[in-house]
Formats: sequence, structure tokens, C-alpha cells
Amino acid sequence: MLALYTYFRSSAAYRVRIALNLKGLAYDSLPIHLVKDGGQHRSAEYRAINPQALVPSLRDGEHTLTQSLAIMEYLDEAYPDTPALLPRSALERARVRALAQVVACEIHPINNLRVLRYLSDDLAVTEAQKTAWYQHWVAEGLQALEAMLANHPATGQFCHGEQPGLADCCLIPQVFNAQRFGCPLDAYPTIGRIVQACAPLPAFAQAAPAAQADAQ
Repeated sequence: MLALYTYFRSSAAYRVRIALNLKGLAYDSLPIHLVKDGGQHRSAEYRAINPQALVPSLRDGEHTLTQSLAIMEYLDEAYPDTPALLPRSALERARVRALAQVVACEIHPINNLRVLRYLSDDLAVTEAQKTAWYQHWVAEGLQALEAMLANHPATGQFCHGEQPGLADCCLIPQVFNAQRFGCPLDAYPTIGRIVQACAPLPAFAQAAPAAQADAQ
């Protein structure tokens, strides 16, 4: 049985929840609260699971995996008889990975909770300055992602073709967070269309923060 260490509002954990659902893989949800008790992810017990003290972590039998992109690609390789998150050809896989990494490697790392806390607690920036920081980097990333999607013939109903996959797993949580922080999204019509296509699908709806047992 798979077990996912998760937090309802973590976009990285949200990605993996979508991926597990798309592949039809059952899993136990093990909430790790990032705020309570000074952050449960900081505990010695959780650091023994994930030395980075981040979510998600995925336990598969005796093995534990970290980093959301690595986890999702592992699921594709370890469970090949379930729907694929990546396309078949090398060129197509490279495109999907690039789309996913715009979110996971460019936008998200400088806007995640620990960075925002550092801005507030250590650098003493105002809430307005922190929001401006967040919105600036989201806009930088989504502008590039919109161009990559809008101008490519492989873009279909979803980021790549007519089935949701790895890139969509990354896109939807990022848009959710952008909406939380009041980021204007009207300039990204292709992204908006893809979000609308994903939203009603059970794999995405069941992975949404509000649908999690630890949602607040």
C-alpha cells in the first residue's frame, strides 16, 4: 500500500495527489501540518523520513521517495500498467518535463511557504511587499508557460494532447496558489482553458485542498 505524507495546501503534495488519482493508485494519506506545533515537518521524526523536512514524501513498501517530480516519474515507471503521466516519445517527454519544470523548478521554489516565511520573519518585509514578490514571480513564470502552451501544436485539451498528465499535475496547484494570492490570470487564456478542462475531472477534484481530511 502506498502512503503519502501530505499537507492539504502544499502545491507539491497536491501534484502527487493528482498523479496518484490519474493513475488510479490507492494510497493512505498521512497529514503533516506545516504550521501546527511549530511545523510538524520540522520534527525529528519527520526529518528521519525526509531530511529536507518537506512534503510530499511517498512510502512504497519499505522505500520512501521525496521530491514531487521524482515521485511522479517513479509512479509512471513502477506502475506501467496504469495510465501514463508522460507520453511515449523522447521529444514529447522532454516537452512535458519542460512544462512541468517551469512550475516546479522556476515558480514554486521562490514562492513556497518557507521562502515567504523568511521574507516576513527574517527580512521583515511587509505583507504588501511579500504579495508583490509572489505575484511578480508567478507572472514571470505563467507568461512563459502560456507562450509555451499557446504556440505549440501538441497542446490539446490539456497541456499535452487530449489526456491530462505530468504537466497538468503541476499546473493546477500553481494556479490554485496564484488565485489565493490574488494574481491576475486574464492574460493566460490557454492556461485558463486547461484549468477549466481539468477542474471537473475526479482525479483533480478529489486531490483539491478543500477535499483533504486535514483541510482547514
